[in-house]
Amino acid sequence: MPLTAWIKAGTSATALVLAMAGSASAAPAIEQTGAQAAVVTLRYDDSRAPGWDAAIAAGVASWNAGVTNVKLVEAAPGGAAEIVIVATSGWPQATLRPVRPGRQVRVGLGSQAVNDGYNKTRIAAHELGHSLGLPDTKPGPCSQLMSGSRAGTACTSAVPNATERSRVQSNYANAFTSSDVTDVRTLVDAL
Repeated sequence: MPLTAWIKAGTSATALVLAMAGSASAAPAIEQTGAQAAVVTLRYDDSRAPGWDAAIAAGVASWNAGVTNVKLVEAAPGGAAEIVIVATSGWPQATLRPVRPGRQVRVGLGSQAVNDGYNKTRIAAHELGHSLGLPDTKPGPCSQLMSGSRAGTACTSAVPNATERSRVQSNYANAFTSSDVTDVRTLVDAL
């Protein structure tokens, strides 16, 4: 039966054709492999954060090594990204929310914190943690990545602890079967 006959017959062929046409050019944001849970892929754009490349790569690697149901990948040049990373002259700041595919948050990596002696990789990993839905845990020890600047300049750990990893896993469980987060704030990580 020709497609026009299906459409005239009142079937959902139109929706199917439109869905297929729309997904042909978009990169999949949620991958399902076998019996494993879905993995949510979030793209980041760090093209506006010169000088932070190594710190961002290490912060991304830390999160990717610690969680299994969300993966951070660098966006193609000029491509869409859920996490936009920029270098600023102030204190680091980020949007607090577990970003979803197709949505966008901003991470500002501030040179003021670096000038005051804070570790760039810890800053990058901490701010990415906000984009994955983790709030600050101030005051907190160096073993808590989300304790941020309160852990002091001697703290260089950029590795999320078990509790932080578990919270991110929960934020991305079941490929967002829970409702979208409505508490969206920008956190400035100054003392």
